[in-house]
Amino acid sequence: MEKLDIVLYPEAGLREVCAPVPEMNDEIDKLIDDMFYTMYDAPGIGLAAPQIAVQERIIVVDVSETKDQPIALINPEIIRSAGQISWEEGCLSIPGIYATVKRPSDIIVRGMNRDGKIIELEADELLAVCIQHEIDHLNGTLFIDHLSGLKRSRALQKFRKSLEEKEQ
Repeated sequence: MEKLDIVLYPEAGLREVCAPVPEMNDEIDKLIDDMFYTMYDAPGIGLAAPQIAVQERIIVVDVSETKDQPIALINPEIIRSAGQISWEEGCLSIPGIYATVKRPSDIIVRGMNRDGKIIELEADELLAVCIQHEIDHLNGTLFIDHLSGLKRSRALQKFRKSLEEKEQ
């Protein structure tokens, strides 16, 4: 497995809508392995393909504390959502920035698994939040886009300041 570079905001590719994956193949399977390796190493609980400069609709997540419940979804789409939850989110592409985001608390997501089969997965709480966060990436949306203008501005100001400090 290969550790991939995670692109950082404001990389233009983070704002692009990703292309659907036509079919599962060995190349996609290897990419998913590399995405898991990169996510676990970061460390993170989710990673979307555009975060590693691949403009395809692929996400990987694992919200388990033991990191032994990996979920990979290709062409994921939320087909049902209900409830509401507020959760403090962060993002590997905007490191060090955290903010509370409101999202549906319960979802059903449909996508292709690594075997090339279409599956439906029910998720709630943190898993639902994580899946929605990663699907947002596939649509060019970042978690900071769910914040008020003032909170987004403050978060980005803090992020830019942290980047400047790292460069010194």
